[in-house]
Amino acid sequence: MKKQIVICMGSSCFSRGNDRNLEVIEEFIAEHKMEDLVDLRGSRCEGKCDHGPILKIDDQLFSHTNKADILKILQENLVTGD
Repeated sequence: MKKQIVICMGSSCFSRGNDRNLEVIEEFIAEHKMEDLVDLRGSRCEGKCDHGPILKIDDQLFSHTNKADILKILQENLVTGD
């Protein structure tokens, strides 16, 4: 079953760093050859603008994310057996 990643691309999250976080996520997926295992999509707003930038993996919400957070979150939630 594919993992679903939703990255908020609303104006608040976008301006707080999700424009750069999206690139980090795409690079991580490519480096780990996970294109077939992950469904990456953007959303207009997750309704938590004061907690942005927002990222969701399946039903788990991550707030105030930055590059270091994103890499750790992706490693913990996507990589198995490493």
